[in-house]
Amino acid sequence: MTPPILYSFRRCPYAMRARMTLYYVGVQCELREVVLREKPPSMLEYSAKGTVPVLVLPDKILDESLDVMMWALSQRDPDDWLGVNRTEADDLIWRVDEDFKPILDRYKYHDRYPEQTQLEYRQAAEPYLVELDQKLASQSWLMGDRLSFADVAVMPFVRQFAHVDKAWFDQTAHTNLVGWLNRFLTSELFLAVMTKYPKWQAGDDLLIFPAVSQ
Repeated sequence: MTPPILYSFRRCPYAMRARMTLYYVGVQCELREVVLREKPPSMLEYSAKGTVPVLVLPDKILDESLDVMMWALSQRDPDDWLGVNRTEADDLIWRVDEDFKPILDRYKYHDRYPEQTQLEYRQAAEPYLVELDQKLASQSWLMGDRLSFADVAVMPFVRQFAHVDKAWFDQTAHTNLVGWLNRFLTSELFLAVMTKYPKWQAGDDLLIFPAVSQ
């Protein structure tokens, strides 16, 4: 069978959470690593949005990262990532995507948003960091004592925020959040999906991800 096609960009947080879920599930895909300023025409034919991830399946095209995650987990979920309070998890992810992410963008690219200083944008993000840190005060993961899809959906955005000024982030009072992120950054799940690949071009040999089904 021809594997699904996954258009991805290594450092994109949306693509990152999709890849982690596909890796966990063991769904093998033809990986097409793209450069977002040089989007391949074939990707735009599948999805005019021009964003990653794009997962091309035999019967449909998924171009939202959460849809990719849910599709993958509908195929296989050996550690029951979905076995948590879905209402609470969905609400948390929604607020990270819709509220925290715009602040993160302004903090990271503050020169593009001169309305406020970088420090002010960082301060605007503080309530979200506090909430996540408090969730982790009495449990190992965001939804309890085991990893769930909520952790995988949220982590790439916390990582992106932290790496704007990692030295500052690591010395904050959000010690639970810092520890949670560092566990992720050293995990097999994260490291396995962060391999650097060359930009895909039409005619390239197939690159299968993950290389071995989990």
